[in-house]
Amino acid sequence: MNKPIRKAILPVAGLGTRFLPATKAVPKEMLTIVDRPIIQYVVDEARAAGIEHIVFVTGRNKQVIEDHFDMAYELEDTLKARNKTAALELLEKHRPVPGATSFTRQQAPLGLGHAIWCARDIIGNEPFAILLPDVIIKSQVSCLKQMVDLYQNTGGNIIAVEEVPEDQTDQYGIVELDGELGANAHKISNMVEKPSPGTAPSNLMITGRYILQPEIFDLLSNQGKGAGGEIQLTDSMLALMKEQHFASLKFEGRSYDCGNKAGFLSANIAFGMDDPKLARELVPFMEEIIRKPLAAE
Repeated sequence: MNKPIRKAILPVAGLGTRFLPATKAVPKEMLTIVDRPIIQYVVDEARAAGIEHIVFVTGRNKQVIEDHFDMAYELEDTLKARNKTAALELLEKHRPVPGATSFTRQQAPLGLGHAIWCARDIIGNEPFAILLPDVIIKSQVSCLKQMVDLYQNTGGNIIAVEEVPEDQTDQYGIVELDGELGANAHKISNMVEKPSPGTAPSNLMITGRYILQPEIFDLLSNQGKGAGGEIQLTDSMLALMKEQHFASLKFEGRSYDCGNKAGFLSANIAFGMDDPKLARELVPFMEEIIRKPLAAE
């Protein structure tokens, strides 16, 4: 029996410089997709996969994330007094139960690998998930739930992947495959960071969802700085791959990289179109915009 995936790490210490000045006072994870912060979509995905405890690795000026997942007494008392039952139920639906979240500071911008390492004592000696909060995934079944289902059969380490145009492989981490494990699942033999078009081992990019074994923490403890002068998670995963099984899952759904403006706006449109009332208002406007010529660069 494989140990269950009970805990997940969400690294939320980034500065969000691509969204300045909006992120000067508001964390990028709290920017909204329709009516929910980006971080809420990611937490909902984790909870739908059966995650019991979420560890947020934060930085300075991220207190509002902790507040978002706490009770808001004044607001809730006001809603009760005004008999706003639907709004109260919505707040309760998205609030984790007491003790189901932890917050720890990264303290220094030393990379994703360092952020994950900062959660080592809270995770302990058990497998865990990582969800990068810049990425939200629109799917019928939670992407992480799809990964957990595969993990229950294979164990080891799981990485979510998605097809990318072959002329864009130099923008992503790409996996190299070595044999099938089932529908949309393969063994991974290597990971290559931003390979030039024509040299990539596949067209499957790493999407920002991982299930990893706790041995990764020892590797991160001794991991030197890599690309960009940061401690890279990929470097430790490659080291772990020499000892443990890694698998890819081509998940059913679509990811939106909300760490860039185009992905953020695309996600707002995609999720907004799920609301029939909003869709009726959006479609005529989008048709009008599409008919206009593109502004000169």
